[in-house]
Amino acid sequence: MLIVTGDHSTPSRLKSHSWHPVPTLLAADTCRPDGLTRFSERDCLRGGFGIFPAKHLMLLAMAHAQRFGKYGA
Repeated sequence: MLIVTGDHSTPSRLKSHSWHPVPTLLAADTCRPDGLTRFSERDCLRGGFGIFPAKHLMLLAMAHAQRFGKYGA
């Protein structure tokens, strides 16, 4: 299981930290393919996760790493 992300979004036009979503990639044998082949801010918006609260990332990571007996139980 692999996660690639950043700590904040920094659009080039603003040249500073911003409120925009942070691109996140999660790859694991348990993931459903979403058909994307690039990792960019725009591609991540169209990906399988779309926009989600960052507080859920660790739970998603643990679930895809199969660290739970039953997800959500």
